[in-house]
Amino acid sequence: MASSKIVCTVARAETVAAARTSIAVGSKSFAAASKLFAPAVRERAWLLYAWCRRCDDLADGQVAGHGMRRLDDAPERLAAITAMTEAALAGEVVGDPPFDALRLVVAETRMPPRLPRDLVAGFALDAEDWRPRTEDDLYRYCYHVAGAVGCMMAVVMGVAPDDAATLDRACDLGMAFQLANIARDLSEDDAAGRCYLPTQWLAEIDVPPGELMRPSYRPRVAMLARRLAIRAAAFEASARHGTPALSFRSAWAVLAAAAIYGAIGREVARRGERAWDTRVSTSGADKLRFIARAAAQATRRRRLYPPTPRDPALWTRPR
Repeated sequence: MASSKIVCTVARAETVAAARTSIAVGSKSFAAASKLFAPAVRERAWLLYAWCRRCDDLADGQVAGHGMRRLDDAPERLAAITAMTEAALAGEVVGDPPFDALRLVVAETRMPPRLPRDLVAGFALDAEDWRPRTEDDLYRYCYHVAGAVGCMMAVVMGVAPDDAATLDRACDLGMAFQLANIARDLSEDDAAGRCYLPTQWLAEIDVPPGELMRPSYRPRVAMLARRLAIRAAAFEASARHGTPALSFRSAWAVLAAAAIYGAIGREVARRGERAWDTRVSTSGADKLRFIARAAAQATRRRRLYPPTPRDPALWTRPR
């Protein structure tokens, strides 16, 4: 019995180590924010990230979030993601470290299986070459690929799975991140044959799908990118009001991440039509500044971000 426990402990440590490497390579912003968590939460955040990163890489043919390309075998990749995710949710040893990372997180936090499945549903939309037609479609996609991740992170931080109000705020942060990412990655997505701008928005400015990056259309597309940044800022502001429900260290990490990712959307909006000349990112110095500011905000979070009714005009996640 003792030897079995030792083996399990070693296996977990190896999975955590692999997850730590995954986040260090795949997301410097998330890696920086995760250092602020308490040790147990930090490890589970790494484990969850590793699974999300692996699924995303499989779905997009990437390596550590880079090099997205057109795929001829998207349905097969989705089937593999689904099968391994379901095995992990059933408590089975998968043999692929990121999927075993999910198994550990679910077992240790009692995470509702619906949340990982909601993320996989987002990958299914991409596999179907889906495009949003309306703004509501855009938000639904953002929920599946990022809002659900926000909810899972909240559970990792100790939020009860039935605390709908706090999960709504966590979802808001994921929505903010994804909207900012879409604005930043318009050129990269266009090169891969994808577009997450609603077709109704494109019709408004008379830009044909697949031609976003033509120089003559750049000023108009910049207007839509600014619109995305404004929407992202509204979700970010809402998310901040969920931090009083978190511990100090978790609130610190969340507020730091909100500032780091929020800066991406604001910079895209500031650059206008030059936003895609070089990839927008936050510098190491900026990250340190945001982290320091977030510490002060976390200390005063109950006064700065008192629990208030969520803005009914904001899109709400499915129940």
